[in-house]
Formats: sequence, C-alpha cells, structure tokens
Amino acid sequence: GLVHVLGNLTDPESLSISIAGAFLATLYGVCFANLIYLPIASKLKFKNEKEVQIMQMILDGIISIQAGENPIILKEKLKTHIGYIPEEKTPEEYL
Repeated sequence: GLVHVLGNLTDPESLSISIAGAFLATLYGVCFANLIYLPIASKLKFKNEKEVQIMQMILDGIISIQAGENPIILKEKLKTHIGYIPEEKTPEEYL
C-alpha cells in the first residue's frame, strides 16, 4: 500500500493507482475493524469477565463449604456475586 506509493514517487502514472490502492486498503482495514473485529472483541471480553465472576463465585462457595460455614450465611455471601435481586414481596407488603 503506502510503502509501494512511496517507492514509486518518480513515476506519476503509477502514483495515482498506488494512492488509490493504499486508500482502498486503509478503508477496508477501518471497515473490518469497526464492523467485524471490534464487536467480536467486545463480546469476548464480556464473556470472559462473566466467566471470571462465575469462577470466583464457585471458588468462594467451595472455600466456605470447606471452612464449615453456615449454609444460610453462605447463601447470603454468594448472593453478593450475583448483584441486586429484589426479594419477593407478599401481597400485604404492596398495600
């Protein structure tokens, strides 16, 4: 692309063809990066982070079971890994 353009600066006829080729290659690179590779990378990064969170939750659970923690305390401890989950309300609580 661009290296070929700089190598043929003395030949004006092939210069325009070389510039067009370099521009087209750059355009293809930008399009592929933004339309294909960046979305794939974002999805892979999200899946990786989710997998790390799951593995951390499993590890905390196994360590707590091995330490003999109370199952109710263990349940509350593992809920912190999941995030906010609203507790179910009884119909009386809505009144």
